[in-house]
Amino acid sequence: MIISSEQKDSLLELINIGFGRAAASLSELTGQRVLLNVPQFVICPMEEIREHLKDLMQGKVATVHQVFSGPVAGEAILLMDYGGAVLLSGLLSECRVPVDRLDQSDQEVLTEVGNILLNACLGTFGNLLDIHLSFSLPRMQVETLDPLLDSFTIGTESVRYAMLILTTFSLRDSTVHGYLILVLAVSSLDLLVQSLERLG
Repeated sequence: MIISSEQKDSLLELINIGFGRAAASLSELTGQRVLLNVPQFVICPMEEIREHLKDLMQGKVATVHQVFSGPVAGEAILLMDYGGAVLLSGLLSECRVPVDRLDQSDQEVLTEVGNILLNACLGTFGNLLDIHLSFSLPRMQVETLDPLLDSFTIGTESVRYAMLILTTFSLRDSTVHGYLILVLAVSSLDLLVQSLERLG
């Protein structure tokens, strides 16, 4: 599926609004100034996402998953390499002693970060496009990339697309890179694009 430059601009505007709301929520939650930037994003068929990620993610990755349903349905994932996840959880937990692994407390922090980010982004889509979305409870996993990519399923539709959004968390003079992945059935992506046209 090819989207026009105007549709891509509208989509980027929506993403930036959602990330701005997420950053404000994280700043309020942590008492620290958190900035979220979206340098780039790409939409590709699911079978191509491995090519986009394989050189960016090595070894274990930390993910927060959330399934969403409604007129636009799919799965949203916040994805970070393990080291980045450890660093981000440490930055958001000022009083904690730095460690090189994710303990239960770190996982709870990252699950909340994922929940805020995914809900803010998807909630912005829903509000501005006037569609109602429902969300499952977020779940966190630590795994390698291949099992993660093999696990995506959306209903019975075999044609799926991925929206891969690079994001950077900036706080306390540090920057952590992450990826927001939206996995959509082709019917949901069509509806999203149609809604963008009405918005424009």
